[in-house]
Amino acid sequence: MFDSLSGKFQDIFKNLKGHGKISDSNVSDALREVRMSLLEADVNFRVVKDFINRVKEKAIGEKVIQSIQPGQQIIKVIKDEMVELLGSEHSGLQMAQKGPTVIMMVGLHGSGKTTSSGKLAKLLKKQGRRPLLVAADVYRPAAMDQLATLGEQVEVPVHVMKGETDVLKIARKAGKVVEENSADVVIYDTAGRLQIDENLVQELVRLKKDIQPDEILLVLDAATGQEAVSVATHFNDALGITGCILTKLDGDARGGAALSMKAVTGTPIKFAGTGEKLDAFEPFHPDRVASRILGMGDVVSLVEKAAEAVDEEQAKKMEEKMRKGVFTMEDFLEQLRQMKKLGSLESVVGMLPGAANNVQQRDIDKAERDLKHMEAMICSMTPQERRNPQILNARRRQRIAKGSGTTVAKLNNMLKEFAQMQKMMKQMGKFQKMMTKMGGKGMPGMMKR
Repeated sequence: MFDSLSGKFQDIFKNLKGHGKISDSNVSDALREVRMSLLEADVNFRVVKDFINRVKEKAIGEKVIQSIQPGQQIIKVIKDEMVELLGSEHSGLQMAQKGPTVIMMVGLHGSGKTTSSGKLAKLLKKQGRRPLLVAADVYRPAAMDQLATLGEQVEVPVHVMKGETDVLKIARKAGKVVEENSADVVIYDTAGRLQIDENLVQELVRLKKDIQPDEILLVLDAATGQEAVSVATHFNDALGITGCILTKLDGDARGGAALSMKAVTGTPIKFAGTGEKLDAFEPFHPDRVASRILGMGDVVSLVEKAAEAVDEEQAKKMEEKMRKGVFTMEDFLEQLRQMKKLGSLESVVGMLPGAANNVQQRDIDKAERDLKHMEAMICSMTPQERRNPQILNARRRQRIAKGSGTTVAKLNNMLKEFAQMQKMMKQMGKFQKMMTKMGGKGMPGMMKR
């Protein structure tokens, strides 16, 4: 989402670093570019004005002008203010001290409330909670069916009363279901409208009074830009929202909603939807998002994703094979599948410092296609062929290429790359044995350190 804005910021920073000494004029020129970039990204103009004033106040002064690396200091000021703009620090859910935590999901129709409810339930379950989903959207056709399906997919119970049009009745009966399932978190998926209307708001006000939620989370489509700000203001005035969930942050929208929300509503962004899959949902960390926007990457999130994706048992098996210098096509396939768990290649590149500006989109797209082709080619092989690719004669290669929808030339290239990887693994295995003979702990010891 922030690719365009990130590219512009990196150009601005490049110019700042090029100055040996920063003057009032240099700072003003840079901030003019920052202002234009933020406005083009659809950030609220009042938010932009306050942001620029704060940066200018901190950036212009004796300490900065006489600094050894003045450009770097101004960049730090901009980053600090960007973090502040996004919410300073991660704000988690407010969990109830007694009884189940009640969460009310609100927002316009099409913002992604129902899907976000399912994603949040899955995330909470992974954290050891026992969530219950309540279908409280009595207007949208198939809304209850959709939530029930999501509940099955994430293996979370769903309270559904088909045909019931009174939201308060649904809420009151949900209490018994909470006890039956020993739920400690109750998530209400409420109704939305294509636009804000008073009937919707009043119904939500009555429901709020009845269920006394610990959290009222406003779900907003990040692609709506300035409209998201007015929607958030309206809901906040009526209900007193406690946080926001921004959906479709993986899209190509300009991202103004994300940068405006905290400043306009005073409430933090707590979660972000980063894709269509149910696990494409993560806590919103202002410092990490600010780093991504400014082209500084987000290595912490990348490491966390890698830790979740890696199967410990598989990692131990791979370590054992590396020590023996053994690496088969099946191992290669497993590595490709582990990589897929990290998310799209584009999202991974976006977390690497400076990579987003240096790697072309067409190169990322090509690499993504190549990985899919590699997986398809390996899957088109027999178990015997995977373990011993030397038996792949011309006829077998033609069959594999046809079965995977690729070409023999692509297959030959992959086999060549695989042979190089095998050679590298054997060298690592020899190195491991040498270290062992010398009395070193070898690779396992190094990994533990």
